[in-house]
This record gives sequence, C-alpha cells and structure tokens, in this order.
Amino acid sequence: MIKKLVLDRIKGKIRKKEPLSRHTTFRIGGPAKFFVEPRDLSDLKTLINWVRVQKIPLLVIGAGSNILASDRGIETCVVRLSTPFFKKISFSPDGLVVGSGLSLAKLIGFARSRSLSGLEFLVGIPGTVGGALVMNAGAWGENLGNLVEKVKVMDYNGKIKVLGKKKIKFAYRKSNLASYIILSVHLKLPKKNREEVSGRIKKYRLLRRKTQDQGSANAGCIFRNPVGFTAGHLIEGCGLKGKRMGDAAVSKRHANFILNQNSASCQDVLNLMELIQKKVRARFHINLEPEIKIWR
Repeated sequence: MIKKLVLDRIKGKIRKKEPLSRHTTFRIGGPAKFFVEPRDLSDLKTLINWVRVQKIPLLVIGAGSNILASDRGIETCVVRLSTPFFKKISFSPDGLVVGSGLSLAKLIGFARSRSLSGLEFLVGIPGTVGGALVMNAGAWGENLGNLVEKVKVMDYNGKIKVLGKKKIKFAYRKSNLASYIILSVHLKLPKKNREEVSGRIKKYRLLRRKTQDQGSANAGCIFRNPVGFTAGHLIEGCGLKGKRMGDAAVSKRHANFILNQNSASCQDVLNLMELIQKKVRARFHINLEPEIKIWR
C-alpha cells in the first residue's frame, strides 16, 4: 500500500517490467523492474527517495546508445529524463544552458541556428546531453568536456548541486558525473558565421557516413581506444570484420562496431566481445576495455 501511495504521487510515466530493447539503440534487453519518466524535479526527488527506502538500484538512461542490457532483464528502476522540463534551452552570455534530456541532434541544430560553434563534431551521435556528458562523448580528436563551464546535478539523496569545472573530472570516454543524475549543463560556445558552422556540420556528417554504420542497430564504438592505437584498426588487424556469433556481427565498415543483424541476444554480443578481446590480446598484447555500459 505504501509503495502504491508513493508511486501515485509521481505525475510522470511509470512502467513495470518494461523491455529495455525498446529503449536501447542495440534493440537488446529484457525487462526493467520499473521504467520511470519523471515529469519534473519534484517527481525525480520523490522517485529517488522511494528507491532508496525500497533498496532498489537506480540507473539513468538517455537515448540508450551505449548500453548492452541483459536479456533476462534487471531488478532495477531505470529513469529517463525525457519530458519537456528536462529539455529546456536558455542563453548565457557565453553560450547555452541545456537540459540533460535534450538530444544531441536538437542541441546541434539549435546552436547552428544561433551561429554558436563548438558542437559540430558530435553530429551523428544518437545520444542525449546527459549521457554524452557522463561518457565525455567525442570524435575526431574533440570531446564535450572541453566545452563545459558547470553542471547542475542531483545526487542520489535528492540534493541539487552545481559543479564547477574544477570539480568535474573528464577523461577519455568517462567522467565523475556518473555519480550524479545530470539536470543541465552550461556550455561555453563561441559565436561564428552560420555558414561556417553549417559547413563543419556537413563535413563531420559526411565523415561519419563514410566510416560508420548509421542505419543498423548498434551501440556505437564497443571498445575504448588504447593509448596510441584505435580499437577498430586492432580488430581489423585480427581479420575480424564481418565475424558473426549468433545474430551479432562485427561491422564490415567499422570494426569497432558490433551490429544486431536481426535478433541478437546480449550473450551473442558478449561472446563476440570476448572473442575480439582474446584475438587482439594474442596478436597485439593489448587489452581492449569496453566503452559501452553492460547492464546485467
């Protein structure tokens, strides 16, 4: 009864046993115990307090673009900040303040329309602002962390904090922001000629189309690049392009992508990842570390 009363106070959407395959770009994943889309901060705080009392683990999902979820499902409450409240954009004197639930595509488009530069390298990444911050998303030698001035977060006790640059630790494809629920970010973006910004977007979009699979179900780059190497070249060097296990296959276009070619299971992908790691270790004496998050 107490559980029902608390959940009834949440105005956003609550789903029980929601298949994660509906919410990941891999299209893989069994049911989450709860899948909640809070309407606003009050909803989010109520949810955080409730899962803490109930001792239910909490995970945050954005666009689900770097997640491999277990086919058996997870006994977890998954929260997605997808309502308009978490997608707001406002101007600052030196850039934008952006809600964590906004998609990168919409952010890039908005910045371009206002002649704000710096985000063009993110074009084609199917993520949200919050997810991109947590993993310090980047491409072509640039990363999102370099543009961050401060981040508003909620901790897992429901307390709101503002973290300045000195308190945020960005590294290659990771940050210390995973310890929080990201609410919004202040990005420093210089003004440039709109045609120049559009040109950079076009350049990066063409590069991505030439080198990466855009239409297939995948989670982007599977492994982090080791220092001094690219994971894709190491995997290709082992002759693994096109290698298939079940319905999971190494992309023939970009060897650091694994594609779900029909109805791949989580285990299919894990088996293929293990094979790749084994082959690269044997040939190059390098250990590949996963870039994707594995929920199980």
